[in-house]
Amino acid sequence: MRFVIKMLAAAVAVCLTAVSSGGAYADEQPGGKGTHQGAINGAPYRIEMPERWNGTLVLYSHGYYLKDFLPEKVALTVHDTTESWLLRHGYALAASEYKNRGIGYAVEDAMTDQVALLNHFQAKIGKPRRTISYGMSQGAVIAAQLAERHPHRFAGTAGFCSEVDTPGSWNTALDIQFVVKTLLAPNADIDLVRPTDPATAAAHAEALAAAVRDARGSEEGRARLALAGAIANIPTWFSPFEPEPKKLSERIVAQSMWVEFAYGYGLGPTGRLDLEARAGGNPSWNTGIDYRRQLAESSRHDLVREAYNAADLDLDADLDNLAGAERISADPAAVAYTKQHGLVDGTAQTPTLTLHTTGDGGAVNGQVPWWADQVEQHGNAEFRQLYLARGGHCSYSAAEEIVSLLALHRHIETGRWGNLDPSRLDTVVGEFGPEYQKVLDFGTGQTKPVAPTFTEYTPPAFLRPTR
Repeated sequence: MRFVIKMLAAAVAVCLTAVSSGGAYADEQPGGKGTHQGAINGAPYRIEMPERWNGTLVLYSHGYYLKDFLPEKVALTVHDTTESWLLRHGYALAASEYKNRGIGYAVEDAMTDQVALLNHFQAKIGKPRRTISYGMSQGAVIAAQLAERHPHRFAGTAGFCSEVDTPGSWNTALDIQFVVKTLLAPNADIDLVRPTDPATAAAHAEALAAAVRDARGSEEGRARLALAGAIANIPTWFSPFEPEPKKLSERIVAQSMWVEFAYGYGLGPTGRLDLEARAGGNPSWNTGIDYRRQLAESSRHDLVREAYNAADLDLDADLDNLAGAERISADPAAVAYTKQHGLVDGTAQTPTLTLHTTGDGGAVNGQVPWWADQVEQHGNAEFRQLYLARGGHCSYSAAEEIVSLLALHRHIETGRWGNLDPSRLDTVVGEFGPEYQKVLDFGTGQTKPVAPTFTEYTPPAFLRPTR
């Protein structure tokens, strides 16, 4: 999603050589240990088989890719070191990159292409004893929908830094952009939806981002940025390498980094080009949305009031301004499309484990308990949530990735989660070597080792759920 998504796509990059898309299967290799790669109906794939297979297949669904920041080969995990560790310990790994290399809102393609890869795996290599559906970011909704729609093919679901209500995510983006445009750039020519062409969309995204950058320089601007973040419960933590900010101005600046990069660039006008082309129109709306009420329900409302008091601004006047601004309606067919391709039903039959940071503003962590509620209402599965006290989107280390996947595998094998106390998880993660402790900061592109920080945590509510 956004610059952060751009950096993520670059970060998870691992190298794919040119893949032929001609014919049903291209560049096929015999079954057995080692690498198998090719394309199925134009969708590149890669399979890695261990020396001695334990019978478990991990099917990985990647997140949102942008065309200028693509991995060099089909990613099978977030970290290369996770891939190599799982292979050494007997796991088979597979992933389709989806058609058109999975660029953009590729959920529909992923659902088809991942199933085709499963069929191919079973026909050419063997039938797994158990398959784990693992997805990160936008890939989490793919992993979840695969398990929901093909329950007999999956034994467990892992959703890390999950977005599982993607229509709600795009509505969240619209809310934030609406506040920025209305209060910080009222005279700017910015179309928030229905972009006409790439150049215009890029200019409008830049105008949104510039409004955010300009607003950081004054107390009045920071107060309105705090309002833009609060109506979506965006956290006040951005960097995975720094502690959560404490000062008012620093908290708002950190929060505004998400507003600029995730919602100005990533899920802004440029991101909507691909989304609306696939959906056949605009799937997002704020008709009928009461932003005064949304702020009252936000866990960040005290931050907003403190910022408005510091700036000596009239919050009620700004809320009245938002209430009177012209609203945006959605195209019903486009809404139906994103609900079909990007919204979990909650009908899971497999145990599900999630991993999320407390400071993730790209995929707000309130979607995780919302997902758990959907499963409780509609499904028949055990659902376990793990959290890391850390800023950043998908900013987990290879050791944290491995330990979390092993926790899910244990439950599949034994029917029990085992001891997932945060202090114990930190101890287990800490036993891995330093090469397994590195985390990517999407804001700077830097990778550094960090200490494990599992924690007990209850996320704030997701304020724009689709259901």
